[in-house]
Amino acid sequence: MEKDLELLWQKAAAFHGHVCPGLAIGFKACEAAMKVMGVTGSKDEELVCITENDACGVDAIQAVLGCSLGKGNLLYRNTGKSAYTFIRRDTGKAVRFYMKKRNPGMEKEEYYQYLLECPIEEVFDYKETQVQLPERARIFRNVTCEICGEDAPEHRMRLQDGKKVCMDCFKEYTRGW
Repeated sequence: MEKDLELLWQKAAAFHGHVCPGLAIGFKACEAAMKVMGVTGSKDEELVCITENDACGVDAIQAVLGCSLGKGNLLYRNTGKSAYTFIRRDTGKAVRFYMKKRNPGMEKEEYYQYLLECPIEEVFDYKETQVQLPERARIFRNVTCEICGEDAPEHRMRLQDGKKVCMDCFKEYTRGW
């Protein structure tokens, strides 16, 4: 692994707390995005990542490329797939990286070393895709729930029996369907 990538790998491992194949998958997705899309990271929201899983690899994306839930440029779409879509705000270019089949015959350490050393084309299939660029993160006014007394952003509040209620206190109306 080249020196710059080695330093980024160490940064990802320090952020995650240990090394594992899952972290290596996310790291490889970062490497792929850097190579294919010409990105180096995101200080604000210049780069957006839509992750389709909530596994170890997402920590690499946060540490290496600066995409995070807090900044609003890391979005979670729960498909359970090892897939990551990166979008450049300046060009609108979006590339989805989907992990190819794994090699089940390798031990844990051997597997993450393999992932780190092999070409990105051995780990991911990828293609440009059309994705509606999410709006930039907004700050919403807080509203106090009339049941529990806790504040929540106004776009997460509901009306129930004429009261403003948070998502935790809201009782969904269903008829058994």
